[in-house]
Amino acid sequence: MTDKPQHLPVEALDEWTAAVCEALDIDRESVDVALLLNLARDVAHGVARPAAPLSAYLAGLAAGRAGGSREDTEAAVATIAELAATWHADDRDS
Repeated sequence: MTDKPQHLPVEALDEWTAAVCEALDIDRESVDVALLLNLARDVAHGVARPAAPLSAYLAGLAAGRAGGSREDTEAAVATIAELAATWHADDRDS
């Protein structure tokens, strides 16, 4: 076991984001953290908590395939958020 904290303090989020962007050669300015966190919240509440990180990954994958711009990310997030807002798993089981 490690002594590292289990959760990232809010004040460290920008530092973490910058480090990941640098490691992955992503333009930091192209990453809208609030947009992605809001997506995760909406999916976690509207679908299921485990669907939140998966949905964020899928939004990034779709955005990258579309060209990778901030607008591409916004479009992918909007699509997923709309789906999450209307998601009723019980209706889909039949």
